[in-house]
Amino acid sequence: MAYVLMFSDTGHNWRQYRQEDSIGAFPGNSNADSVVQYKLQQPVIARYLRLVPLDWNPSGRIGLRLEIYGCPYTSDVASFDGSSSLHYRLSLRPSRTVKELISLKFKTLRNSGTLLHAEGQREHSLTLVLEKGKLLLYLRQGMSLSPGSQHLVSVGSLLDDQHWHHVKVERLSAHLNLTVDKNTQQVHIPAEFSHWDIHQLSLGAVQSHGFQKPVLSKRNFHGCLENLIYNGLNLIDLAKQNDHQVTVVGNVTFSCAELVSVAVTFTGSQSFLQLPGMTAWSSGVVSVALQFRTWNKAGLLLTFDLPQQEGRVCLYLSEARLRLQIHKAGRAVLELSAGSGLNDGQWHSVELRSRQDRLSMTVDKDEGASAHTSISFPITTGSHLFFGGCPAEESSLECRNSFKVFQGCMRLLTVDNQPVDLIKVQQRLLGNYSHLQIDMCGIIDRCSPSHCEHGGRCSQSWSTFHCNCSNSGYRGATCHSSIYEQSCEAYKHKGNASGHYYIDVDGSGPIKPQLIYCNMTEERTWMVIQHNNTELTRVRPSPEGNQHSAHFDYSSEEEQLAAIISQSEHCEQELSYHCRKSRLLNTPEGSPFSWWVGGPGPGPGQVQTYWGGALPGSHQCACGLQDSCLDPKHYCNCDADYEQWANDSGMLTHKETLPVRSLVLGDVQRPGSEAAYRVGPLRCHGDKNFWNAAFFDKETSYLHFPTFHGELSADISFLFKTTASSGVFLENLGIKDFIRIELSSSTEVLFSFDVGNGPLEVRVAASVPLNDNRWHSVRAERNVKEASLRVDELPAATQEAPADGHIHLQLNSQLFIGGTASRQKGFLGCIRSLQLNGVTLDLEERAKITPGVRPGCPGHCSSYGSLCRNQGRCVERASGFSCDCSLSAYTGAFCHREVSASFKSATSVSYTFKEPYEPSRNSSALPSSIYSDMTLRGEKISLSFRTGQSPALLLYVSSFYREYLALLINKHDELEVWYKLHSSRDVEVLGSRVRNLANGRLHTVTIRRLTDTVSVQIDQNAREDFNLTADVEFNAIKSIVLGRVHESDELDADVDRLASLGFTGCLSAVHFNSISPLKAALLHPDSPVIVTGPLVQSSCGSSSPANPYAAETTHSLSDQSGSVDPGQPLVNAIRSDSALIGGVIAVAIFVTVSALAIMARLIYRRKETYRNQEVKRVQPDDGPEFPFSSQPDPQSVPSPNQKEYFI
Repeated sequence: MAYVLMFSDTGHNWRQYRQEDSIGAFPGNSNADSVVQYKLQQPVIARYLRLVPLDWNPSGRIGLRLEIYGCPYTSDVASFDGSSSLHYRLSLRPSRTVKELISLKFKTLRNSGTLLHAEGQREHSLTLVLEKGKLLLYLRQGMSLSPGSQHLVSVGSLLDDQHWHHVKVERLSAHLNLTVDKNTQQVHIPAEFSHWDIHQLSLGAVQSHGFQKPVLSKRNFHGCLENLIYNGLNLIDLAKQNDHQVTVVGNVTFSCAELVSVAVTFTGSQSFLQLPGMTAWSSGVVSVALQFRTWNKAGLLLTFDLPQQEGRVCLYLSEARLRLQIHKAGRAVLELSAGSGLNDGQWHSVELRSRQDRLSMTVDKDEGASAHTSISFPITTGSHLFFGGCPAEESSLECRNSFKVFQGCMRLLTVDNQPVDLIKVQQRLLGNYSHLQIDMCGIIDRCSPSHCEHGGRCSQSWSTFHCNCSNSGYRGATCHSSIYEQSCEAYKHKGNASGHYYIDVDGSGPIKPQLIYCNMTEERTWMVIQHNNTELTRVRPSPEGNQHSAHFDYSSEEEQLAAIISQSEHCEQELSYHCRKSRLLNTPEGSPFSWWVGGPGPGPGQVQTYWGGALPGSHQCACGLQDSCLDPKHYCNCDADYEQWANDSGMLTHKETLPVRSLVLGDVQRPGSEAAYRVGPLRCHGDKNFWNAAFFDKETSYLHFPTFHGELSADISFLFKTTASSGVFLENLGIKDFIRIELSSSTEVLFSFDVGNGPLEVRVAASVPLNDNRWHSVRAERNVKEASLRVDELPAATQEAPADGHIHLQLNSQLFIGGTASRQKGFLGCIRSLQLNGVTLDLEERAKITPGVRPGCPGHCSSYGSLCRNQGRCVERASGFSCDCSLSAYTGAFCHREVSASFKSATSVSYTFKEPYEPSRNSSALPSSIYSDMTLRGEKISLSFRTGQSPALLLYVSSFYREYLALLINKHDELEVWYKLHSSRDVEVLGSRVRNLANGRLHTVTIRRLTDTVSVQIDQNAREDFNLTADVEFNAIKSIVLGRVHESDELDADVDRLASLGFTGCLSAVHFNSISPLKAALLHPDSPVIVTGPLVQSSCGSSSPANPYAAETTHSLSDQSGSVDPGQPLVNAIRSDSALIGGVIAVAIFVTVSALAIMARLIYRRKETYRNQEVKRVQPDDGPEFPFSSQPDPQSVPSPNQKEYFI
């Protein structure tokens, strides 16, 4: 059998006992002899118990043997009627205590009122207030009223149910815990409230400094308080004994006098209450009233027929508003509406009155709203009244419900101003009903406490709740899983380029996402965390003191910084000091003049007396470690105290001392002392979690870890690769509960678990094999609402949890990875980046001491090699991979960034093949297989261009035998390829039919030749095929020329005319077989390239697809004006000049830039060629008179095409 346990302390107003907030039914015995015992998780304080059988053995008989175990209970009660209160003046205690405690119980039918108000010696007060059924805690400083009140925390819900609720307020030093029943909230309290020193305490109302009215609540408390204890002192007992410290205001009784209020609960679609209508309404007035509470926005409250008018009346909720419809044959529907937000779970009163020709509807009486109208017919009925719904019998014509059924509670039903006796209804002595719970209100607040995590907003209906995760950075049914990656490394392996990204370092953990710049280089992926001053900053002497101090505030919070540093393989931060007669560490023997503070927060950090490039505790600078200081007697260049500028700079690389939090410079006040400092951004690379892996080479091998604790929310993510068709990735067992993820077949992953409701399985089937020895991602999540499983980018599979079932996952065994406790169905292959609720398990460390398991797992190019684009080659690394772009015309982390340049008419780039070739030169732009005497029977040429010039020569390839290949645009703006593969024959011209190529837009050309077959493709146009007739061999290549050709004596007359014009425009990604001449010219100056004329690296305008994760990168462009001593460092002018000078400079810059903009606009109108978008880089001359400058950090500055300038 199964039964429901209910309890009460009055014999009315029953309450159902629930386990885990959702399970209400208790399984009983299955035979006549067995005993089933339950220990209630939460104690029940009651005088009456009721067992409601749900089912029983149909072949047996109904019987009951029951034993109940309880404890003695002492009760001191005080009852307040809404105008009464108790006031205590407490004697002062001689000493303060670390812990203070207030505990009490209360019960009430009113949803608002002041329970307790306590005041301290320094006019500080603490107030417990009931507002709309929630308990609020306020702190107040001084004598001001509500404006000075600080709302600390809100706990509980639906506390106006006339049941006892336990409240405990506990102060532990600077923390305060508020507990209501079994829900606890902890808050940090201000320092001034760390000691209460309570000397006056009020119950039921606020009596404070002559203020008779409540401070924070609209009304006094109406209900009962029990066992009020303050630091061991029973205050209600003091009042009973008429203690001199107690003042009684109004009618306070020391027994709990309760009003009997019988409620009825409508639980589902078959619930209804039928009452007889009045055959003769008194004084011609029709009156029906009730109170209701619900979470649903819609539902039928009342309906009845109008037999005389052939119509009916419907009172219902729609969109949380109360609406009334009157249907009458032959007339338009009459509608009224009133109220709003009536699905808030609070009690709301409704009264419907009809008098002669007037109809009115009132919601919540004085505090609510009303609606009324005139009617031309009387509302009278001798038929039945139906509340909440209609009977399920189809033959019932008396009740028709075209609305949703009502789910909620009703009470205080009156018909013709006469209360309805619901106990008679329950005894079948009055009316009829079905599927009702009478003498109880079974409403549950599923949002208190909220299961929505990370700031998700909870909303609910009668049977379920919903989490709104918008703007939280998390997703899922309970906002548990982060939508962001945990590191820049993870973004890189999704194919993302450098930019700003939101990083969630602990996934589903408590640390918030943060915006971080990721610099994806070919070798490493850097996370760059900025602070408030990364510029080289001049130190000005100040009259206040002898030291200069600077504090650095980082863009990330303390816990975010600590997590980033911890999970990174390497972190560094630049620390530099520029000096003239300003000593630094006072080496070798003196006390340091300067120091810095660093280390993880939130503490004050540790004082460090070493400088960038040296070792912790060494009391040295980088030059001292390298024996290269200006004065060998000192360990820092600045300690030599020279008149000339010097500097001590280097990288701080010990993670235990990072980041730099503050800096103190001491020797800056002497006459003639000058100094400047720079603390760069924190830069970290390498994600230890992302590459943490283990290889399982036996089916019986496994790793074990402590028990996984994910009672209400559990997410598990990892990557795997294998050649086996099945195996268990993970398993953890409990007494009955378990959780398991396995590869059930070569194309299916299975996630199964049991939390006490029976096993539940979620499967994802792939259309391709998963045992292909490539990395595949798995993410499983289980929460109180649903379970989900995602594999790679396949659609996620979900299974909803039972509406009223067990919700806690209770495990007690070890967590097995790669196998099971029975050593069956073990996993063969690699598991990487295994995370449980945002915490990474260190597989590598555990694998080092486990037989059959090896740390690490090589072979990443099979999975990530496709990220290397444009002929880039994937290179395996111990932790990850990199893209080798030496054979590509592109560069960047994935060989994705174009190498392009602007050409003027005089610009020439000539790549020369020398003879004999020197194979010892190791340049990425020099393929060792190419010799000057080679013979080509085919070639592949690709490039992008943008120009407004025609005719124009794009590319020219010459040979030692006066053979050549030319790619050009003719005077009709069409592309032509000229082949002359035999010196004694005429040139063959292959002309494309694609037109208008000199239109200033970017075009891409690909040419392939294999012996005598040539194909040409331009942009997305159809490929064009041609055949050569003269020869098929291109002998002894001499050079590749872009732009103007200077070998005019060896050129044919037709080519010479084009070559003299040069090329004006932009060329990008130029590739001839394995040679990238433009890339060699711009990035590899040691290659055999000759550049004449202006060549400026720029962007031809090609753009990569928008990245959904990257935030917009915005920089402001500033200029530094004014003369600077060439011997001193360039520092941030804004920091070293006054606001007035800065304002003048800003105005001057604005006027100058405006004039330049107008001039540029005029030039643009006259210019008939395309607009060149380029950013020319200017570097200062290196020389003894300009030893250092303030350069922006290269890791924090995006590429030019990512910038957005604001003047």
